[in-house]
Amino acid sequence: MDQQSQVEERPGRRAARARRWAAAQAAGEEGMSTAEYAVGTVAACAFAAVLYQVVTGGSVVAALGELVQTALATLA
Repeated sequence: MDQQSQVEERPGRRAARARRWAAAQAAGEEGMSTAEYAVGTVAACAFAAVLYQVVTGGSVVAALGELVQTALATLA
């Protein structure tokens, strides 16, 4: 390719790039990117760990046991 043909191709490439950019902008942002998936996964794991610690703690187990005993006593 000589320099003249390279100059002639640039406007076509720019136009194609502009069309792709416009199409991407018009489509909007749907879904999550890989980084967002990673952050969401870490947050979900952290929430699960905290929830597990709360539920397996003595006070929660005792409260749930008391609730079940009360419900069973009401039925009897």
